[in-house]
Amino acid sequence: MSSQRGNVSRTRKQKHTNTISFKNNKHGETPKTKALNGLQICNVCSHCKNVLEWKIKYNKYKILSAPAKCTKCLEKTVKQAYSILCQPCAEKLELCAKCGKKEEIVCRPEPTVAEKAQMEAKFQMELKSLSERKRRTFMRYLDRLGKVKHEGWFNFN
Repeated sequence: MSSQRGNVSRTRKQKHTNTISFKNNKHGETPKTKALNGLQICNVCSHCKNVLEWKIKYNKYKILSAPAKCTKCLEKTVKQAYSILCQPCAEKLELCAKCGKKEEIVCRPEPTVAEKAQMEAKFQMELKSLSERKRRTFMRYLDRLGKVKHEGWFNFN
């Protein structure tokens, strides 16, 4: 293909085509590829998620060796590679952690075990503070919601 300006149409077909697709764990799974394949990409927009998935798929993703500086809080708290915002800033400002744009965030991070335990304890405390009548009503509501959700009739997500 010529580099001449405006000459963007190709006249011949592609010379070499792959018969099989690339596999990042073809010769055995190393600890690095195992970690990358299990990596959860969160706090990013759909475009950035596709870019990062491509990098992981074709062994182009490089793990961050040392924490990077966040562009909002200016502290060394960025632990994900290719990110410019730390997790708290990205969640608080609702920005993409990679490009920094205010786009729709595709994947939210799952709470850790400690956060889940803390939320469960808070829920139990609030449940104990309710009167018996309201508590039973709320528990019936949760049971009904669980049955309907399992049947597939009603979905919050």
